[in-house]
Amino acid sequence: MSEVATNSEPNAKAVKIPVLEREKLILQGRSYGWITERICGVIENRQPLLWWILFIPSALIALIGVVGGLTYLVSTGVGVWGNTNRVMWGWPIVNFVFWIGIGHAGTLISAILFLTRQNWRTSINRAAEAMTIFAVMCAGIFPAFHVGRVWMAWFLAPIPNANAIWQNFKSPLLWDVFAVSTYFTVSLIFWFLGMVPDLATIRDRCKPGLRKFAYGIACLGWRGGNRQWSHYEMAYLLLAALSTPLVLSVHSVVSFDFATSVVPGWHTTIFPPYFVAGAIFGGFAMVLTIMIPARFIYGLQDMITMKHIDNMAKIILLTGTIVGYAYLMELFIAFYSGAKYESAAFLYRLSGPYWWAYLAMMSCNVLSPQIFWFKKCRENLWVVMAVAMCVNIGMWFERFVIIVTTLARMWLPGDWKTYSPSAVDVLTFVGTIGMFLALFLLFLRFLPCINIAEVKWTLLESDPHDEDKIDHPDDGVVTIPAYQYELQEGSKDAAEDAASKGNSKTADA
Repeated sequence: MSEVATNSEPNAKAVKIPVLEREKLILQGRSYGWITERICGVIENRQPLLWWILFIPSALIALIGVVGGLTYLVSTGVGVWGNTNRVMWGWPIVNFVFWIGIGHAGTLISAILFLTRQNWRTSINRAAEAMTIFAVMCAGIFPAFHVGRVWMAWFLAPIPNANAIWQNFKSPLLWDVFAVSTYFTVSLIFWFLGMVPDLATIRDRCKPGLRKFAYGIACLGWRGGNRQWSHYEMAYLLLAALSTPLVLSVHSVVSFDFATSVVPGWHTTIFPPYFVAGAIFGGFAMVLTIMIPARFIYGLQDMITMKHIDNMAKIILLTGTIVGYAYLMELFIAFYSGAKYESAAFLYRLSGPYWWAYLAMMSCNVLSPQIFWFKKCRENLWVVMAVAMCVNIGMWFERFVIIVTTLARMWLPGDWKTYSPSAVDVLTFVGTIGMFLALFLLFLRFLPCINIAEVKWTLLESDPHDEDKIDHPDDGVVTIPAYQYELQEGSKDAAEDAASKGNSKTADA
């Protein structure tokens, strides 16, 4: 009894539980008004010089590459592409699979991270969704023109016709059409629905005129009432749930184009998960590629913090490791199975004329992301940007290796060919890159690049129990400040400024 009484004395010090503070998603204690002003200011203010430096060349490249290249293609014929009798799928299908993969990160960030309640997605989901839309638009160009007679593309639709020409529903190519068009439609609706409250904010800030009328039409009469918010959140949740299977299904269907054949190097069951992991891998790299410059151009460092970049770098590290495992499993299955044609196909990839493409793929996709194991590298924007660019290049080479090296040497040695792209191939691909960048820059110019409403939800003021925590603090815990690179740098700068001021006062004295 005496021991119990001793432990229950009021003077005895209670042991406090250490709790790590959550990293701040919005830095510098920014308010609701500041967030609105900064995001709307990107649209309302004059665009910086760097925007024009990026937009004008991108638009010219898109005009020459896409419009000029495709016009020449249609007027001349698909023979101007570098496709041969053996390598019938060359750069057009390589570029198609590449751009489709780029679009997967947008839906993943928006839908899956929303369903799992990851608040760090709020600053980057809008730009990632826009990237998805533009990437799918770039991807759709290549198969549409690869069929040869693009003016007959309406035959892809399942409509009755007098010639009794019906679609081959057993073909994975037809299911490509269904999957990609569904993915594009749902992603477009998802992207537009998320912008409705923000478009209403811009409408209310505009002066009467054409601009206010256009944003008023776009926001669908949004007034911000309780009923509207309730319906909005329900619709957004349902679209997120609908979009989630699309992330897995679309690139799985694209991989069926290869996996359903009996060609050595393609006839494997690992393709669907392998393609999906690679698509998420390349998509996140593209998000970093476009968001880091946008963050710098418009001064969005307080909303797109190093925490966002750090999290995306970790996802790239994870998916890059999965992709590397898939590469090694391909080699293991080919050589361990004893199938001479399969092993010959992969030996050709390793030591054939295209060994440099395989080396570029392995080094860019497997080796370069491993640098993200180190926190200092994830906090260095130059390193992150360099790795993201390497991943973009590596994912293109992965598609090149899968398609070209497989078709160049199949069954008969007499049919073995080497493939080289034509100038029209290169011009069209470079044109789609310019088209993608031009569309994204126009998106930054005319539409809110960050979700205003969702970013505000992450502030402490939005927590209905925030005041309760202040009035009734938990005395049983002690909060450990979280390490954040920007805050550490800011504290260093503040300390240096204070030291310099102190030295100047001393000198004056």
